[in-house]
Amino acid sequence: MIESIIVFVVSLLIGALGIYLGAKVIVDAEDYTYAIITALIGAIVWGLVGFFFGWIPLLGPLLVFIAYLAVINARYPGGWVDAAAITIVAWLSVLIVLYVLAILGVTGFDAVGVPGI
Repeated sequence: MIESIIVFVVSLLIGALGIYLGAKVIVDAEDYTYAIITALIGAIVWGLVGFFFGWIPLLGPLLVFIAYLAVINARYPGGWVDAAAITIVAWLSVLIVLYVLAILGVTGFDAVGVPGI
């Protein structure tokens, strides 16, 4: 149980780092705590929408991703384009961090709060 909590927290912090970097680059937001909360909300929304609609071929994954973008859009200034840009930078950032950590044997390829990773 403790191990699962540690994995969740570390994954959340890595996902939040990606959102923080994306928000810093795109909208010049500099609050890591805000990014952690955003990652947590994003993960919850992703999970709930995925549970209810993710099974629908093609449409389900699209709805899940749009719901995640809506969280980013609601939490950060700018519009949908900025939310998509934050998500892309977050995804790339987390991918790089997880790749380095996987090479070092520290973790696998997953993070909470960033889609598709």
